[in-house]
Amino acid sequence: MHHLWRDTRSAGARTSFGMRVSGRCYDHLSAACKAGSRVSPTTQDRFARLKALRRPSSPTAMCPPGKPDRKLAPDEPPGHAPDVPEGAARLAELLGASPSRNEFGEHLGLRRWFSSVVGCEPPTGPVDRAALGLLLPGAPEDVADPEQWLFLDTETTGLAGGTGTYPFLIGTAWWDAGGLEVEQFFMREYSEERSVLAALADRLAHRRVLITFNGKSFDWPLIETRYRMTRRLDAPALRAHIDFLHPARHLWRPRLASVRLTEIERHILGWNRGEDSSSDLIPQIYFDYVRGGPPEPLVPVFRHNQMDLRGLAGLASRTLSLLGRPEIHQDALELYGVSRICERRGERTRARVLYERSIASDLPPATDRAARRSLARLAKREGDLSFACGLWEDMLGNSREGLEAYEQLAIYYEHHAREPHRAAALAHRALGELRNANRLGLIASGAYHHCRVRFEQRLARLERKAGRTLLDAMEAGSRMPRG
Repeated sequence: MHHLWRDTRSAGARTSFGMRVSGRCYDHLSAACKAGSRVSPTTQDRFARLKALRRPSSPTAMCPPGKPDRKLAPDEPPGHAPDVPEGAARLAELLGASPSRNEFGEHLGLRRWFSSVVGCEPPTGPVDRAALGLLLPGAPEDVADPEQWLFLDTETTGLAGGTGTYPFLIGTAWWDAGGLEVEQFFMREYSEERSVLAALADRLAHRRVLITFNGKSFDWPLIETRYRMTRRLDAPALRAHIDFLHPARHLWRPRLASVRLTEIERHILGWNRGEDSSSDLIPQIYFDYVRGGPPEPLVPVFRHNQMDLRGLAGLASRTLSLLGRPEIHQDALELYGVSRICERRGERTRARVLYERSIASDLPPATDRAARRSLARLAKREGDLSFACGLWEDMLGNSREGLEAYEQLAIYYEHHAREPHRAAALAHRALGELRNANRLGLIASGAYHHCRVRFEQRLARLERKAGRTLLDAMEAGSRMPRG
């Protein structure tokens, strides 16, 4: 069977799924069967399915019985015979969309303007440089121009990515006239991929700052892969790419169990998009459509993509407002989130101020301990040990932050205050808290054993040091002259 596999890889016709399927492999298999060669039924079935996927060699053969042959347009390249599903016209009618043509063929295009904004108002001028510096350190000056921003979201044939995954619907949006303009590019069938990608490249040529939500990990790498797979189109060169997933995690993970875009819309932006399509079902809806299914189930998919873009634009506005002027916001958890972003970007002075404000704004207990720990670390790094000690004293307990506070205070009293007796007492108390946390199930067994060894070693060393200190003091007292 090796010669059949070589034929499958080398000579074949392109199917609507973008695969290469050999036309000769099935013929070779038939000849082998007639000659008496032993070929398993499973292998015969697989090659029969491959032959069924092969595109007919002529446009005439593609026409269903009873339908006239399709005439090529005057400017249509030779051999071009798109197999657009029968429901494409009905889908365009339902959506109010229309076919769009470029040098690579046709696709379905849809534009819609939304006058109402989600969350905060969009920026009316250049983006705040302080906010932009936290989102994208070292960004060029022109990146601050919101007219260069293009929001992007895709609907794909799979959620795992890879070369076999197609972005069949690419949605783009940009702020315009106080609202949001949305433009969507749709592949009515797989051969329209180049036309869709060319349309996206044209849009990105005018707006070169890409804005996404998890797009750095999924959407844009997938699109870049599809550009490479065409072998004729280069992926557009972006001026910058800002992804709002990680800022959202820093800002709202302490409050929300999930930072999915729909959760942020509902609980942070105060917007409910209403009935929505499940992302898990969208690939199957598209598969059903290209196989001749009804187009109606695709209409909610277009709306889902539009809502994702509106939510992304609202999230961007809210994040820019928070990062640019956090002092006008009173929410303690959001202040804590901005503090974390500032610390991550190396803006320690600003982070310290915001950590103090968030602590003073009555954070939940667990978040309060985390904020005090971060603030104490910053104070220690700046040499403000007295302030750090005050924070550590407030954190003592059997939590992760409390055990770290015991260790830091023990280090301080051993190496800075030169009080080994007090450091040893703290280490001894820490071991008691550690055993209590283990008994209550507040700490994993691996972490418990690791911390116990560290505190036991520190306590043994401190007791030896404290013993030497006491002995030295006694010897010094015995050498003193007596009156």
